[in-house]
This record gives sequence, C-alpha cells and structure tokens, in this order.
Amino acid sequence: MLELTDVHAYYGDSHILHGISLSVRDGEVVCLLGRNGAGKTTTILTIMGYLKPRFGRIAYRGQDLGTLPPHAIARLGFGFVPQERGIFPSLSVRENLTVFARAGSGAWTLKRIYQFFPRLHERERNLGFQLSGGEQQMLSIARALMLNPSLLLLDEPSEGLAPMIVQEIIEIVKNLKQDGLAILLVEQNLRTALAVADRHHVLSKGEICFTGVSGELENNDFVLRNYLSV
Repeated sequence: MLELTDVHAYYGDSHILHGISLSVRDGEVVCLLGRNGAGKTTTILTIMGYLKPRFGRIAYRGQDLGTLPPHAIARLGFGFVPQERGIFPSLSVRENLTVFARAGSGAWTLKRIYQFFPRLHERERNLGFQLSGGEQQMLSIARALMLNPSLLLLDEPSEGLAPMIVQEIIEIVKNLKQDGLAILLVEQNLRTALAVADRHHVLSKGEICFTGVSGELENNDFVLRNYLSV
C-alpha cells in the first residue's frame, strides 16, 4: 500500500531524514518508535506532503507522492491525525465531524462514528474547547475517519493522556485494525506500540536502527536500552 524508499528530507539546510525505507501493507499496523527528535513526526509530515523529500521515493499503491500537495495526498485515501489534534475549538463535535465528511458513500458515516465513539455522541453539541484531552483525541481520530481513508496516520495519539484514556485509545486502534484499516502509528509509549502494532521501526537521528515484530523488539535489550530508554 505505502512504500518509502531511501527517503531523505531537510528543514532548510538541516538534514533530518537519512534514507528512510519502510512499507505498510493493507490491513497492517506499523509503528514508528523513537525518542524526541528522532525523525518520527518528520517522516509522517513528509509522507503527507507537508515536507518534500529531497531524495528517495514515496509511493502509494505504486503512485509517486513526491510532488503532490497534502490535499491531493489526502484524497488518495489518507487520514491524518496530527500530534496537536487540530480540532476546531469554536465548532461543536458534530460540526467538527461533518465539516470533514467526504462527499459520496463510504463506510464511515456520522451514525457509525457515533456508534464507534459513543462518548462523542453524548458530547455532540459541546464545542471543541469544552472537551477533555482524551475526548479531543477521539474527535481528531473520528474526524479523520470521516474522510473514509484506507490508510490512517496517527502521530502520538497517547501523548499527554491519563493511563485509563491511553487504554481507550489502544482499544480504538485495535478495533480499527480488526476492521481492516491500515495504520501508520507514531509513538513513544512502548506499551501502546506493542499492544497494537504488527511491525515496528525504531528511529534514531533520522535513521531506522531496528525493524521487527513485537517479540523481536521486546527481546532486544540493546535497542530498548539505547534507543527507547526502557
């Protein structure tokens, strides 16, 4: 579905990504792990077209994304949940959802969103700024689903949330996985990553230093100690 091949990205003259290669298959959850500044969010922003790769190739179902703007990439079937959530604080929950709805038929209707996120149904008349952090995160995920994506990109969905709410987010991602949605997940929380992902890529200083499944990551003391501070 998604394939990055030897991707290099820069902020001005600063070389941030150094040859990132990874793939996401249909129905798979792939996690990018690493400390702050490792290049995880930059990888997501480069995939989404906010930052253009200077070298290498990003392809979605064989189509090169390198020159496309973010809105065109989204229309191909991408749903993006940014780290800062980006909900509209002065719009109601319902308005936040419907303003992003993609015209035409699709699996993710407002009715299904409310079935999947009953708390959002309860708060549908509340404004964005009136929601808790966990509710804002749910709304950000739900809003991305209203685009009916085939690939969902989640940037640090558990950041800053209480452990009970993190568990709710984990269950949401698990349910989306069971529904067959492919997900590229950026995380610092190792427990969250191990609970939901099929494969993991650990980044350090803009390079992938480990690739493997959960069992391989859990048993790699060197990677856990040196790159994830576990």
